[in-house]
Amino acid sequence: MPLTAPESSPPLVPHEETVRPEWIDYNGHMNVAYYVLAFDHATDKLLDVLGIGEAYRRDENGSFFVVESHVVYRRELRVGDSMRIETEILDHDNKRLHGFSRMFRAADGEVAASYEFLGLHMDMTARRAAPFPAPALARIRALAARQGVQPRPAEAGRSVRIPTR
Repeated sequence: MPLTAPESSPPLVPHEETVRPEWIDYNGHMNVAYYVLAFDHATDKLLDVLGIGEAYRRDENGSFFVVESHVVYRRELRVGDSMRIETEILDHDNKRLHGFSRMFRAADGEVAASYEFLGLHMDMTARRAAPFPAPALARIRALAARQGVQPRPAEAGRSVRIPTR
């Protein structure tokens, strides 16, 4: 449901989900692909709050594509475990959104994983990056301001490498 004004933007409520049996791999824990799926569900929730989710795609022929992401795995999740995913906006401009999510095990509040992503607003007719519509950009700014200035997550901006000794 598109929102009409930044003031009407609700706070971003954490996404909650439970590990399903089909998400378990031969090691007895949630497979890496399903961590990304759960983070994608949380990103969809963010996009809905910003007014650029599935309904926007259908009604306005615009969308949002994640073009880069990085997952850091901290703790195992097993079948039946509940998780809570909190997402924050790290940065944005008129076409891009840099976000960061943390997945918490609901039972003990431990961070199970984190997910950093960079996405582009897309004009689906041209299939090219395009500026966010003004109402969405206002919502992005309002949510970023509501989230306030927080320390940058330690995992943000990491690269995959073996540290030199």
